[in-house]
Amino acid sequence: MVAEVINGNEVAKSIRAEIKIEVSKLKKAGIEPGLVVIIVGEDPASQVYVRKKGEACNDLGICSETVRLPASTTENELLALIDNYNKNPKFDGILVQLPLPKHISEEKVLLRIDPGKDVDGFHPVNVGKMVVGSESYLPCTPHGVQELLIRSGNDPSGKHVVVLGRSNIVGKPVACILIQKAKGADATVTICHSRTKNLAEMTRQADILIAAIGSPGFVKADMVKDGVVVIDVGVNRISDPSAKSGTRLVGDVDFDAVKVKAKAITPVPGGVGPMTITMLMQNTLKAAKVHHGWKD
Repeated sequence: MVAEVINGNEVAKSIRAEIKIEVSKLKKAGIEPGLVVIIVGEDPASQVYVRKKGEACNDLGICSETVRLPASTTENELLALIDNYNKNPKFDGILVQLPLPKHISEEKVLLRIDPGKDVDGFHPVNVGKMVVGSESYLPCTPHGVQELLIRSGNDPSGKHVVVLGRSNIVGKPVACILIQKAKGADATVTICHSRTKNLAEMTRQADILIAAIGSPGFVKADMVKDGVVVIDVGVNRISDPSAKSGTRLVGDVDFDAVKVKAKAITPVPGGVGPMTITMLMQNTLKAAKVHHGWKD
C-alpha cells in the first residue's frame, strides 16, 4: 500500500475559487470585505506569513491593510490601535500576528479584538462558542484540517481520531471541532501529549492521526496501523546541506516510512500549510456577510 498524498495546495485552490465567487457577489451589492493585519516587530516567519495574507486578499478581491509596528510599540499603543479598527466599518476582520514582543500581553490583545471581527478565532468568546458547537469563527489551522479531511473523502464521522498535541492553536481546537455533533465531525477523539503513557499504543488505535507537536519526524511507521489517514500539522526547519538554504521543512511525521502504511497522508510543505490562510479568507468573507446582514 502506498498512501494517497492529500494535496493541500489543490484543496486550498478550490476553496479560494469558491470564496472569489462569493466576494464578487458581495461587491456587486456594494459590499467589500475588509481585513486588517497588524504585525509588531521583525520576526522573519511572521513577515512571510503576513505578506502571504496580503497576497491572498488581493487575489480574492478582499480589501487588505497591513500595519507594521516597531518592536518598541507599547502595549497601550497596540490596544488603542485595535480599538480604532474595532470601530472602523471598513474592516470586517482584525488579525494581530503572533508572537508578540515579550512586553505585550497576548491575552490582553486577543481580548481587546471585537469577537465579531476575530477572524483568527482566538477570542475566548469564539473559543467558547466553538466548544459548545455554536456558530463562530473557527481557528484557521484546525478548520483547515477538517476541510482537508472532508474534501479528500476522509469524513471523520464515526472514526477514532487521535490528536498528538494539546496547544490552544491546533490540538485542543481541532479536537473540539471534530467531536461536535455536526456534519464533517462526529468523531471519537483522543488527545495525546508529552505526559501520555504508552503513546504508541494510543496512536496505533487511530483511524485518523493528527500530528501537531513540533517534533521533526516524531511519528514512525511502528506508531500507526495499516490504512490510517495522517494529517501532519508540524512545520520544523532542519539542517540539510544539500539544500540551497542549508535547511528544509519537515513535518512531525516520518513521511517516507509512514506513507507505505497509510491510506492517505499530507506532505510538509504543501499539506495543511496552504489551508490556514485560505480559512482566514473564508472567515473574513463570513464576517462581512454577518456585518451587512447578507443572506445566502
